[in-house]
Amino acid sequence: MVSAAAVVASCVGFVVIGALQALYGPAIPEIRVKYGVASGVAGLGLSAHFVGALLGVLLFFRLRARFGTRRLLGMSYGLMAAGSLAFAAAHTWPVALTAATVVGLGFGGIDYGLNQLFATGFGRRSTAMLNLLNAHFGIGAVAGPALVGWLGARHYPWLFVALAVLCLFLLPGLRGVRSGDGEAVSTPGSAAAPSRLVPVVAAFIVIYVLHVAIETGVGGWEPTQLAAVGYSASAAAVATSGYWLAMTVGRFLAVPLTLRFPAPLIVTVSCIGMAACLIMAPVAALAPYAYLGVGLFIAPIFPTALPWLSRAAPTVASASAFVIAASMIGGVAFPPLLGAMIDEVGVRAVPALLFGLALVCGMLSVWLRRTTADPAVSRADPPLAAPQPVGGD
Repeated sequence: MVSAAAVVASCVGFVVIGALQALYGPAIPEIRVKYGVASGVAGLGLSAHFVGALLGVLLFFRLRARFGTRRLLGMSYGLMAAGSLAFAAAHTWPVALTAATVVGLGFGGIDYGLNQLFATGFGRRSTAMLNLLNAHFGIGAVAGPALVGWLGARHYPWLFVALAVLCLFLLPGLRGVRSGDGEAVSTPGSAAAPSRLVPVVAAFIVIYVLHVAIETGVGGWEPTQLAAVGYSASAAAVATSGYWLAMTVGRFLAVPLTLRFPAPLIVTVSCIGMAACLIMAPVAALAPYAYLGVGLFIAPIFPTALPWLSRAAPTVASASAFVIAASMIGGVAFPPLLGAMIDEVGVRAVPALLFGLALVCGMLSVWLRRTTADPAVSRADPPLAAPQPVGGD
């Protein structure tokens, strides 16, 4: 089981990783001055972070059976703390990039480790708890840039130092992690047949890659698209902040919904709602509100689909690691691809391009609902598995 203190510490941990990821962008102007690099080079800090995060997810998955969840979470917090301190103190850009990679290693371990723990540690409440956990990531993602704006970009190293210290304060909270990730129990009709597991897992991976591509696509291109249809730069910036805030609010709102409705229904409605909002985004008068709707609908997809995946492919132990790693790849690979397409067709086509991705997500979610349907499943999500003790404590 997971104690209440561990739940609180985990939520604070997600505030930390949300803030860490969001600090690189606002710090770019000061990074350029400090290290004498161009904007494009300064942006490599976030890329190094994501490379480390991808490795962190895969390493956590590979080492979990050997070291145990609690110990690996502690190592991950330690890596984030060490990397953050090194990034704050780095005197050369190569050292800073190396430090960002170390931060990413810890970030990936915390992201995968806590998501997997919450996906399997709370029975029928796992989906609700995952939405609660990931909502706190949004709090950090909003708070990080706000603190940079308040303190000034030149003080960004001190924010990394503060987050490093907070990582160390979270270590005692791991004492409340008393159980590991339970293995889902396969029962008749509870999962797809073995011959169909590969396309099922592949469909989940595509949904994760594309919905993160939409998430970053809206966040990155909404200001430019709104400016193209007549909004001022300040109004576009406020609308984009509203989009990120809507994602956080959407996850909090999803908590009670997941206790009443099954995960497949929530994910399917979210994908379809996301697509419907993007249809309205080209209309200038509706665009800011349409993007708010995208934020609300996209919010539950990441945390709600994980328990669904655990039940749909209970014999594929690596499935959750694959989808979380894939979501990070989507966040890194799709922005430049989307940028190249926009160069060809113009920024006004952003909603149409993202609508195409949302439509694929919607069709795959409908197919997955039919493929993984279980007539024995009640309206609320059933228990995933009995918890098992963590090794390596």
